[in-house]
Amino acid sequence: MQELSIGTLLAVFQEVFGAGVFWGMVALAALILAAFVYLIMREHKLVSGRFLRAELMAPVGAIAAILFVQWFTSSGFGDIGGPIDVIVLIGIGTAGAIGLTILAYVVLGAFSWRRGRAGQESVE
Repeated sequence: MQELSIGTLLAVFQEVFGAGVFWGMVALAALILAAFVYLIMREHKLVSGRFLRAELMAPVGAIAAILFVQWFTSSGFGDIGGPIDVIVLIGIGTAGAIGLTILAYVVLGAFSWRRGRAGQESVE
């Protein structure tokens, strides 16, 4: 592998996870991102109290992402061999933390909107 390109990364991720699981995760991430953007556009702001509560889920998302990848690839912490493995592990944890934070914000926003409280806890 002489070059690192988007095509190379897509091929590697499809090989690791399988095409169905990989593209399913991509579709799920796109749906969650679209819901997040819709929520921000609907309220015209990022509600700070809701975002703070959503951030509490970040450590759970980081741990879940790391454990999911290790389970899916049949590896463990003993298989970490060098600095690049640690960097990849940190990247996976960061992606999981950000993903679950956004999902939690969307879920909290959906429930507050259903109760008619959309945007009330905002700090202007």
